[in-house]
Amino acid sequence: MSLAGRRRQSQIDASTVVARLCADAPVAQRIADFLTELLDPNQTAVGIFEGPQDDWTVEISFGVVPDRDAVREFVARAAGNAAARTLTFETLADRDWVRSSLSGLRPVEAGRFVVHGSHDRHRVAHNRLRIEIEAALAFGTGHHGTTRGCLLALDRLLKTYRPRRVLDLGTGTGVLSIAAAKALHARVLASDIDPLAVSTARANARANAVGGCIEVVHAAGVTGRRFGARAPFDLVSANILLKPLERLARPLSRLLAPNARVILSGLLPSQANAALAAYAAQRLRLERRITLDGWVTLVLIRPS
Repeated sequence: MSLAGRRRQSQIDASTVVARLCADAPVAQRIADFLTELLDPNQTAVGIFEGPQDDWTVEISFGVVPDRDAVREFVARAAGNAAARTLTFETLADRDWVRSSLSGLRPVEAGRFVVHGSHDRHRVAHNRLRIEIEAALAFGTGHHGTTRGCLLALDRLLKTYRPRRVLDLGTGTGVLSIAAAKALHARVLASDIDPLAVSTARANARANAVGGCIEVVHAAGVTGRRFGARAPFDLVSANILLKPLERLARPLSRLLAPNARVILSGLLPSQANAALAAYAAQRLRLERRITLDGWVTLVLIRPS
């Protein structure tokens, strides 16, 4: 799931001011979305990280001295004054804050897949499908409920279904593309609207030794030439947001093979029915629903 204009992390190797607050998953996501729209990505980085008790931490790192009152006002606009009052600021002296934040991230298991950073490479068993992703630059480290839900859906689906043509929309870090390429030994077409996510996904694919299997393109929607040339697709993953998922329903349905599966995520439970309705209108039906950490992943089938 790429959060183009939603969650970017730029490595800042200097004294860094970090602001933090805790909230439940939907509120944390709303705050992160709002701040990333407003703050300069060249001087700030917004991330959300899962805590030990189903809470989430929003972390904003500043490469310049921030206007604390303005940041607090932005949080209030996104989530109310009570959330803004919980915001704290801390100055971190001369360190690589990305590496520091990575050290607190644990490997994430999702069926046969394990998503981990380079700092945990030695901890992951060699008989697992290992996906090495650093928590920087684009969304998708496996820690978010939407990404893990998609990986769990993919793991279960591939026990009985072997797609040959795979499409990953809103690829972000490329984690779902890499998972599919490793599990299927198949070629994958991945796309993202964010140029930064495109370059990140390409680099991650190479780092995971599947660069030759994954083609990553910069695209909004699915009407570009490469989509038609690679169709029909047997498997599509789209971990984005409800509104773009609804807009994609009709054009995406034209690219599906008979019996194709579509994995949709980036949805709150209250949004699942709207997504299902959009795709039911294109003759797709629900095969499986996964609810995880306050998010819903849907697996749809295009009957033959």
